[in-house]
Amino acid sequence: MAGNLRFKNVEFAYPTRPEATIIRNLNLEIPAGKTVAFVGPSGSGKSTVVGLLQRFYDPLYGSVELDSHNIRNLDLKWYRQQIGVVGQEPVLFNLSIRDNIILGSPNPERVTTEELERACREANCHDFIMKLPMGYETSVGERGGMMSGGQKQRIAIARALIRDPKILLLDEATSALDTTSEKLVQRTLDAASAKRTTLVVAHRL
Repeated sequence: MAGNLRFKNVEFAYPTRPEATIIRNLNLEIPAGKTVAFVGPSGSGKSTVVGLLQRFYDPLYGSVELDSHNIRNLDLKWYRQQIGVVGQEPVLFNLSIRDNIILGSPNPERVTTEELERACREANCHDFIMKLPMGYETSVGERGGMMSGGQKQRIAIARALIRDPKILLLDEATSALDTTSEKLVQRTLDAASAKRTTLVVAHRL
């Protein structure tokens, strides 16, 4: 799989508001390995495009394609395994760092130490994890409360990368962070986006 994405004559309205067309005649090609950003105010359809790409919804007309295949015709489980998602507020469980990260794998029980550390190095969190008294077995606490905002987000990035996805979706991934953490996480995301087809959603460039 190369990772070429294409929106072809896409039209969409939410089922609860069929009279309000959110997207009309969207045509967009994102070549494999490239990064494209959707920038604009709330309500402009940015997250709707991400939802269509994840197949939370299907277009009313037109198609969303992966390598020239309509994603509606692809096995949904397989298709979603090709996608890594990092949102604005990472959802962490009251488990160890290791367990939180391997939950991103389709086969958590088969994740090796080497695969775990590879994802964490790519997410720029291996070093700070190793400085913790219990390393990867450190509990993140309720809702990740034992970690800082930047640490939580980098753990969430590692979870998205553990499956080595071809497509990376970044939905306001740094907007909830302070300036220092934002710069660090942005550098991490820039590195993670390399060689992956990446769609960035943001309110500002």
